[in-house]
Amino acid sequence: MLKHRGFPGRLAGTDFQFTIRRPNPKGVTPLKPRERFADRRPADRRADAGFIAALWEHFGDEPFERGNLDAGRLNWLFGREVVAAEDPFDPESYDALLKLDVSVARASYPDAFRGDGS
Repeated sequence: MLKHRGFPGRLAGTDFQFTIRRPNPKGVTPLKPRERFADRRPADRRADAGFIAALWEHFGDEPFERGNLDAGRLNWLFGREVVAAEDPFDPESYDALLKLDVSVARASYPDAFRGDGS
């Protein structure tokens, strides 16, 4: 499992996790889209925006390996702001390639892109 050095481990000042420390001994948690409802807590939306901002800062619009990125946090964004970057895609692999769909991410979380010069 690739560890993304320099990637924030969590949203600053919270317990919202962005990375995992070690592979799951029971098997890889599969990536699958989770439905987001309009009444999600503001803290959850801030965590999503913070994760998008970290992905943008760390990877930009380039494909990246799933590695130690937290599946729980990815699942809130998977299939919308974060998409598979390879075909076939293995949702149960730490080596799977993902990509930030920048246009969708900007529309969903515009504050995550503040200060990028655009």
